[in-house]
Amino acid sequence: MTVELRPAINEDAPDVATVLIASRDAFLPYAPMAHTVPEIRTWVRDVLLPSGHVTVACEGAQIVGVLATARQDDAAWIEQLYLLPGWTGQGIGARLLAHALATLPRPIRLYTFQANEGARAFYERHGFEALAHSDGAGNEERCPDVLYELR
Repeated sequence: MTVELRPAINEDAPDVATVLIASRDAFLPYAPMAHTVPEIRTWVRDVLLPSGHVTVACEGAQIVGVLATARQDDAAWIEQLYLLPGWTGQGIGARLLAHALATLPRPIRLYTFQANEGARAFYERHGFEALAHSDGAGNEERCPDVLYELR
C-alpha cells in the first residue's frame, strides 16, 4: 500500500464529501448530522475546498483520508481529519496529523466529541491536551465536545 498526501483540488469535491459522510456515519453514530448529504456536498465544493487548506490521502486514484486546517487569530486549527471506513489503523491518520503538525504554527487546536474515545486517544498520544469540555451547546450537533491544544 502506497498512500500519497497531496493538496485537494476542486475535482476532489465529491470524493472528499464521501469520506466525510461515510466516516461520520461509521464512527460517530451518536452525533446527529447537522446537515443533509446534499448540503454537505455543496459545502465541500463551495466552501471547504476553495479555502485551500485541505490535504487528501490517496491510495492510487482513491481518496481515503481528508485533513482540513485553518488559521484563526492566535491559533491554528485542525477542522477535519477523517478516514474512509476500512482505512483506519494503517497509519494514514498519523501521516495526515504529522503533515498538519509540520505545516501549522503552534498552538494547534481542535475539537472532538467527548464520546469519540478513539479520536481522543489518538490526539492525546500525539501530545494534545484537553483544555475544556462542553455540553455541546456550541456545536451544530449539540453533542458534548472537548477542546484540545498542542503547544
